[in-house]
Amino acid sequence: MQYEYKVVPAPIKGRSEKGVRGAEAKFANELNILMNELGADGWEYIRSDTLPCEERTGLTTKVMSYQNLLIFRRSSMAAMAATERPRRGLQNAEIVAVPAQHQYTGIVGVLRARKDNLRKVTTTYTDSLDIAAE
Repeated sequence: MQYEYKVVPAPIKGRSEKGVRGAEAKFANELNILMNELGADGWEYIRSDTLPCEERTGLTTKVMSYQNLLIFRRSSMAAMAATERPRRGLQNAEIVAVPAQHQYTGIVGVLRARKDNLRKVTTTYTDSLDIAAE
């Protein structure tokens, strides 16, 4: 069976809700919300890892830090079913797919991809006007 993997940064701050008190409970609540959201899309929690990451501070200095990551997986068939599943309330919404090679993720990636797609549409439209004018 083939799997698709997703790696997300572990939350560093908890989310407070009614009846949730204390830093540990807030952190557990944030993890619970994150895992339930990903689980609803077919992602299965595998493990958490702490990996080294080199970060730049200043012009020439580099510092080694450690990042906590959560690793999820789902079968390729579940991935296809999730993309084909109709979503309520999105009939009139514009859906922009973020290319796999795009360097940004999350909402920044969606906005960047939308901006890139608008440029392509404008360029194509302008080119077709130039051809029609000739």
